[in-house]
Amino acid sequence: MLNWTVTFIVLALIAGLLGFTGIMGSLAWLAKVCFGLFLIFLVVSLLTGKKVVT
Repeated sequence: MLNWTVTFIVLALIAGLLGFTGIMGSLAWLAKVCFGLFLIFLVVSLLTGKKVVT
């Protein structure tokens, strides 16, 4: 999940540099969602002691 976050952030930065602001906003939103899911999975796995496959 963290890999997808980094990928979307890099793509958003490239889109921003090239002037594609609409695509940049969408990719930045996707990066935020992926990071949020990563944090939720991290907390669940820490509380349960089980490895959550993402």
